[in-house]
Amino acid sequence: QVPLVESGGGLVQAGGSLRLSCVDSGRIFSSYAMGWYRQAPGKQREFVARVTSGGITYYADSVKSRFTISRDNAKNTMYLQMNSLKPEDTAVYYCWASLGSWGQGTQVTVSS
Repeated sequence: QVPLVESGGGLVQAGGSLRLSCVDSGRIFSSYAMGWYRQAPGKQREFVARVTSGGITYYADSVKSRFTISRDNAKNTMYLQMNSLKPEDTAVYYCWASLGSWGQGTQVTVSS
């Protein structure tokens, strides 16, 4: 497994934006899919977005058109640009790699 480290979470008002980053120390970052999941209090962890090694993206319906996932293979970094945030986006956001690795999570709180 490769260590994944998220950053960029915080407190924002509804309608605001945040950008999450996930740095992957793996040597073959460009070779595997990466993604974001989130877990709200009292709820199960859920899929948010995924980007394949070839750059194809997938989104949960709840975030489609508001969130954008991207990756910079030269920096071994994945991003999640989150716009038009809603209180229901409040959760701990986890970075995931298709090798089976997870980050420690970063808290996103959206106030109404």
